[in-house]
Amino acid sequence: MRALLIVNPHATSTTQRRRDLLAHALAGELSLKVARTESRGHAAHLAAAAADSGVDVVVVHGGDGTVNEVANGLMYRGVRPDAPMLAVVPGGSTNVFARAMGIDPDPTVATEQILEALAAHRVRTVSLGRAGDRYFTFNAGLGLDAETVRAVEKRRAKGSTISNAMHVRDALMQFFRAKRRNPRMSLELPGRDLIDDAHLVFVSNVDPWTYLGKTPIRTNPGTSPTGGLGIFALTSMGVPQSLRASAAIITGRLSGGRHVIRADDEAWATVRCREPVAFQVDGDYLGERSEVEFTSVPRALRLVV
Repeated sequence: MRALLIVNPHATSTTQRRRDLLAHALAGELSLKVARTESRGHAAHLAAAAADSGVDVVVVHGGDGTVNEVANGLMYRGVRPDAPMLAVVPGGSTNVFARAMGIDPDPTVATEQILEALAAHRVRTVSLGRAGDRYFTFNAGLGLDAETVRAVEKRRAKGSTISNAMHVRDALMQFFRAKRRNPRMSLELPGRDLIDDAHLVFVSNVDPWTYLGKTPIRTNPGTSPTGGLGIFALTSMGVPQSLRASAAIITGRLSGGRHVIRADDEAWATVRCREPVAFQVDGDYLGERSEVEFTSVPRALRLVV
């Protein structure tokens, strides 16, 4: 079986020794080539080339951003039956998609999982989300989450170490800024009246869509990686309403107050903004957008798990 291992050498929780051990273990069972990413977007190009060259499985060792790039590279011609299988060895600080799919956070154990799954022909066909022209594995959003990602990326660019505490601190700062604004977004969903007063919109492809340390954050507990999209929106940023909504997503309750909008297993959703709003996909800040169409892409990739 031909395999390509795509490694992000700058991922948060990877080391040269760990990467060497990972490659050695995979090479013992697979015809393996190793490629290291050199810049943002490089993983997507490597995965696209692998898809066109007859590689059987692409193994990615990196964080959520690298996994997203590889998924986009594998999908650059759309859904195709001859696309390589995807396997993920966590290497980032959060590893949302891997954790949501039941992949062990320890890279050594995850590698054993991959080899066992390949030997047993255990492959799961999963859906992806698409936001405009960008595919996502676990979540995309406009508003508070994207503003938080933007703030964290600015800190990282200045040399700060990424942590959960940093995310929480920046999320609180962005929340108090957002609560002073009027609603900026309208949300259109299949078969529903237009929601014209949204402050933020999350669109999920898996559940949970992120973690606070070991605590799963579950905006849409009914979302599965083989179904449609989960939509979560808030129409108020008042403190009492936001506290109720936060308690609901941390505990996984479906309640949260009348200002919480939830929809599960949706084929699409369209968000239009009165002014450009911060936009993120799988934890990567992609600038500001005035309109984004989200669509579910069923049976998009074969995941080794």
